[in-house]
Parts: sequence; C-alpha cells; structure tokens
Amino acid sequence: MVDVSIALHHRNKWLASASEINGRTWMGLFGIFLAVMASGVGENASKFALADIQGAISLNLDSGSWLITCYVTGFVIGSGFTPCFWPTFSLRRVALTMCSIYLICGVITPWLGDHYSVLLSVRSLQGFAGGALPPMLMTVVLRFMPPLIKVLGLGAYGWVSAWSATFGATAAAFAFHWGWSGYFYWNLPLMAIATICIGYGLPQDPLRLERLKNFNWRGLLLGGSALAMLTIGISQGERLDWLNSSLIYVLLIGGLGLLALFLINEWYHPLPFFNLQLLGKRNLSFSLITLGGVLLIMVSLVNITSSYLSVIQGYRQEQTSDMMLWVSLPQLITLPIVAILCNTPRVDCRWVLAISLMLMAAACLLAAQVTPEWNGDNFRLISLLQAVAQPMAMIPLLMLATGGLLPTDGPFAAAWFNAVKGFAATAAGGVISLLSRQRGDFHSAVIADGFGSAYRENSFASASELTQLAAKQGHVLASADLYMLVSGLSLLFIGLILFMPTRIYPPRSVAAA
Repeated sequence: MVDVSIALHHRNKWLASASEINGRTWMGLFGIFLAVMASGVGENASKFALADIQGAISLNLDSGSWLITCYVTGFVIGSGFTPCFWPTFSLRRVALTMCSIYLICGVITPWLGDHYSVLLSVRSLQGFAGGALPPMLMTVVLRFMPPLIKVLGLGAYGWVSAWSATFGATAAAFAFHWGWSGYFYWNLPLMAIATICIGYGLPQDPLRLERLKNFNWRGLLLGGSALAMLTIGISQGERLDWLNSSLIYVLLIGGLGLLALFLINEWYHPLPFFNLQLLGKRNLSFSLITLGGVLLIMVSLVNITSSYLSVIQGYRQEQTSDMMLWVSLPQLITLPIVAILCNTPRVDCRWVLAISLMLMAAACLLAAQVTPEWNGDNFRLISLLQAVAQPMAMIPLLMLATGGLLPTDGPFAAAWFNAVKGFAATAAGGVISLLSRQRGDFHSAVIADGFGSAYRENSFASASELTQLAAKQGHVLASADLYMLVSGLSLLFIGLILFMPTRIYPPRSVAAA
C-alpha cells in the first residue's frame, strides 16, 4: 500500500516549492516580468507603426528611421551595462529608476513632434531604460525562484523575449485606433503597475557606494561608444548603402576598433562590465554563439514572412498582426510543456535544443516552396512549427548559459546574454534587409533580361508592367533563397551541439534531489 503522506508530498511538490518564497517576493517577480513584457512589446509595436508615426509628425523616411535606431541603440547599451550597477545601488533601486525613466519618456514623447533632436534623445533614453529590464528578469529568476521551479521562470523569460517580437504587430494594430500617440501610451499603464509591484515586492539590498571608487569608467566609455557605433551602423546600413557610405564605413570600422580596446580593458579591470573569463565555460560560450544564430533564425522567419505578405499580397498591418498571433499565442501552451520537460532530470536539454533547430529548419524548408499565390493560410503550419520550436530553443539555451554559475556570476551572465540578444536581433534585421535586396535585384535582373526582348517593340506601359512583374517574382524568389539560407544555418548549429556543450541537469534543492 502506498503511504498517503508520500503521495501527497509528490503530488504537491510544485506548490511546496513555490511556497518557499513569500507572496510579496512573488509580486516583485511579477512586476519585473510585466515591465519586461511592456517594454519589449512597446519597442516592436513602434517598429511596425513607424509609417504612421512618421506621417503624424511630418517626418520623411530618412528622419523617421532614426526614431527606431536611437531606441535600439539605447536598448543594446542598457542591456549590457546596467547589470554592473546592481551590486552598487541594488537591483530594486535600479529597476525602479529604469521603470520611472521609461514611464516619463513614454508620456512626453508624443509632445515632442516639433522638437526632433529632443525627440531622438528621449527615444534613446527610453531605449536605455527598456534595455535595462530584461537582464533584471533573468537575474531575479536565478536569485529568488526556488530550484525546482527555476526552469519555469527561465521559460517565462524566454517566452517574453520571443513573444514580444511577434506580438508587437498586434499591439501596433490595437494602438492604431487611439491615434499615433497610442503607440507610446498603450503600454504605460502596464509599466505603472509593474513599478508598484517592484517597489512593494522586490527585496532591498544595501548600498555599496565604495564600489564607485573602482568604477570602470574607461570601459563604459569604450564599450558604450563601440556598441553605439556598431548598432547605428548596422541599423542605418541598408538605407545608406553600407560601405558605400562614408558614415557607415566610419561607424563600423571605428566601432570594431573601440570594441577591441574595450575587450582588452575588460580583461584586466577588477570590476568589468563583461567578465571575459566566464567565456572559458563551454556551455556559456556555446549558448551565446547559438543564441545569436537562433535569434537570426527567429527574426528572419518573422521578417521574411511579413515582408512577403505585405509586398506580394498587399497585407495591411492588422492582417500581418493576425498572422503573427499564430506564432505568439500557441506559445502560451507550448512553453510550460517545454519547461516541465526540461525540468525532468532524465531529459537532456541539448537534444531538446537540437529538436527545436530541426523544427526551425523544417519550417524554413516548407516556407522555401513559396509562390506568388501563397497567402496567410499557407503559412499557418509554418507558424505553428515556430511556436513549438521557439521555447524549445530558448529554455535549453538559458539552462546551458546559467547552469553551474556562482551567484556572483549572475549579473555578468545576464549582461552577456542580453547584450548578445539585443545586438543579434539588430544585426539579424540588417543582414536580412541586405540579402533580401541583393537577391531580389539579382532575380529581377535575370527575369527582365530573359523576357525583355519579347516586349522590346511594345508600348512603355507593357515594359513597365514587365518591370513590376519581374520585381514581384524576384521578391518571391529572394524570399525562398533566404528561407533556404536560414534552414542551413539551423542545421549548422545542430552540428555544433554534437561536440561543444556538456550535459546540464535542471536545478534542484538538497531536499528535492
């Protein structure tokens, strides 16, 4: 006969683990989660709504593009450099400060339409505050959540990271009905609630102002300038024709030079922003490398599909957002399932990651069969494969990145992971734009050369129709090429799994082990 007390113990082990921290701390964790979600979705909503924002404040395409560039640049810098301030000022104080900055910037942004330079400065500051929040979520999960359910917390972090990109289009479509200021206002109530929860629930650490005596000012100057130059260069590269522009050339080459000096400084400084010695851990190095590749795959699938539906089928923003829901909403079901699976000691998370990459490769191979007749219905199965694959990639990567680290390594791991995540997403967008244009021009030229002679004696209208047809078909073929390229990248990282990472087990307390 089974002992009833033992059965109850096993049945309630999840609730027992959750009760290891009090409700007040849970409220603080929820506040950080809500703040990251609000800032992430808000960032992507403004990207999808850029055309409406430009029209509302009478900006041309060139001027409007800097609204996104400034925000993204601040976001990348905030992701990488704010974790170093937590031990000095406390995580709670920094979190409240960043949430307050985000709120204030969001409130005043719509009033700055006639003050372009001030508007760019405010967008940069809001991006910095928004970028400072995701590392906090990763850190509070590792620090406060009980070991048995820590993987679920990491899964929530991964879900926010992936979900914000796909849900941004839906949020933009919803905010459109409030006017252009709605793109900046709609998420502020969520951020206000998050600020209250953080202030009430997150534990307060003591000030350690003595750390300011050895503060890494040189690293902040070198690293901040390097990331800013590289992010701006990549973000504006496609618009200014990359290295054919002297500005982009200086930004990229100068940024790489400053980055090299920054890494040298970080190796020798007693209080670095990025602990380079941690890269000696194979699992962390593998996670950072693979994270960049996985984000390139995820961003590519979203961008290529959205571009195809917009250019070829003429989908509006609301219709594109409906398609993105097929990626984001199913993750509400798939993510907890994957988290529970990875939290099982018998399951090797490396092979969960391998399966996710196989699913991404399969999705890309299916999408590579695209034709001009495809519409949103043809992408449903592909979107569902993404919805399953994304949490299966992010949770194992987080486990591999954080497993075996000391508590003091938490801020460094958060800085590494989130800086790579923020920069890789920007780089992925730049790479996809460049390759899409080049492959589209190539296919259009081949089609026009092959059939142009048949229209040589026809009217100008016929020649114009041929040019439009060639450009349309060229875009379809370029999309297929990019899908194939991304599928090859997925298979490449599967090969990397075979020899680089080591087995990691889900965290357990002594009592649960």
